Amino acid sequence: MTEGDARRKKIIGILQKASEPVSGSALAKRLGVSRQVIVQDIALLRTSYENIFSTNRGYLLYEQERQPERARRVVKVRHQKEDIVRELDMVVDAGGQVVNVIVEHEIYGPLTGELMIRNRADVRNFMRKVEEYRTKPLTELTDGIHFHTIEAEKEEILDEIVKQWKDAGFLMES
Repeated sequence: MTEGDARRKKIIGILQKASEPVSGSALAKRLGVSRQVIVQDIALLRTSYENIFSTNRGYLLYEQERQPERARRVVKVRHQKEDIVRELDMVVDAGGQVVNVIVEHEIYGPLTGELMIRNRADVRNFMRKVEEYRTKPLTELTDGIHFHTIEAEKEEILDEIVKQWKDAGFLMES
C-alpha cells in the first residue's frame, strides 16, 4: 500500500467517525499534509465513494444504509440576496435541512452547491463565509431563481416549509 493509499484510508476512517463535517484544514493538520493534498485525495476518493460530500464546513461521509429514510423535495424559489437568511431560517426552524442549492445556468447547465444546513448556526456560518470570502451566492447568476433540495423527517414538515416560502413570496411554480 502506498503512502497516499494509507492516507486516503485514514481520511475515510476519520469521516466515518465524524458526526459533523470535517474541514480540509483539520484533515491536513491531523495527517501532516497540505490542504491541497487533502483536496486531491478527496477527489480520488470520490471515484470510489459517491457518498462523500463537500459542504461549506468541510467534508462529510454519508453512510446511506445507516440514514433513516427522510422525506426529500426539490423546490423552486426566487428571492434576493438579502432574503437568504430568512429563507434558510424558515427551513431549519420548521425542522428541515437544506441539502443544496441548484441554479440553471444558461451556458453551463445545472450548477449545484452542497449546503447541508441543519440549524441557525449553520445558516450564520454560511452567511459569514459568503461575506468573509466576498463571494456571490449562486442565485446572483440567475436573477434570484434557484432550487433547493430540502429534507425532513416527515412530508408534513416539507409541506410547512413550502407553505412558509409561498407566504413569503419566495415559491415559484416549476
